[in-house]
Order: sequence, then C-alpha cells, then structure tokens
Amino acid sequence: IARLRDVCCFVATDGFALLHSRRTGKTAPDLSLQKRSNVLHTISTALIALYLLASAGSYLLSASTIEGVRALGFPDHFLIQLASLKIGAAVVLALPFFPPVAKEWATAGTAFFIITAIVAHAAHKDPIWLNGLNLAIAAVLAVAWATRT
Repeated sequence: IARLRDVCCFVATDGFALLHSRRTGKTAPDLSLQKRSNVLHTISTALIALYLLASAGSYLLSASTIEGVRALGFPDHFLIQLASLKIGAAVVLALPFFPPVAKEWATAGTAFFIITAIVAHAAHKDPIWLNGLNLAIAAVLAVAWATRT
C-alpha cells in the first residue's frame, strides 16, 4: 500500500511539475512525499465527495435516474436510502474532524456501492461506458484511500 501511495504521489506531482515547467519555463517547487500525499489525498477525496453529492442529488431529483434505478429492479425506497448514505459518506469524507474509523467506514461503503453499481449495470446489460465510469470512480477512491494519513 505504501508503494502504491508513493507511485500515485510521484505521478501526480511530478507530472504537474513537468507540465508547469513546459508551460512557464520555470521549475515547480519541490514537494516532499508527505505534501504530495496530502495534496493527492485532498484532491481525490474532494472528487469522491462531489461525486457522492451529485449522485445523491440525481437519485432524488432526476426522473431519468429514478427510472433507471427502477429498471435495474430496485424499489423506490432504495433511492432514498442510497441518497442518504451517499450524503452521509460525502460529509464524513470531506470534513476533517471525523475520526479515521468513520472515514474508513465511509470509504468502504462507497466502495461497496460502486461494486454493486458495476454488477447491476453489467446484469442489466447497460452500455459499457457506465461501468468504465464506475471503474474510474473506484480508481479515484483507491487513490484517496491509499494516500490517507
């Protein structure tokens, strides 16, 4: 896990430094591995929290999403449960004062949701890009988890 974190931090921050130096002609400031990890964790966690909030909003407000979940065979009350849990997970992941164990449970719940979504979309024979999107979200979640401190 530590090696994965190191690789993620190197790729993210050194890739940024290379782009910065090519664009401006100046070198980007060198960041320590811990700072790289913190920056990568903050960005990936913010992306996951925004995804969870947007997804929860679509469960409650978007007619096409509601119909899509019904087509997958889930009951209507399941939408409210999922939306509530996603909002809760987003809050726990985004705010710094929650204990690490709460953040781990929120991350595990989000991973469980993503896995369930992949299975449901595959069973329903939905377009492959939906599962590609879910896999990309799972990758961002893995980076957020691997770079936690």
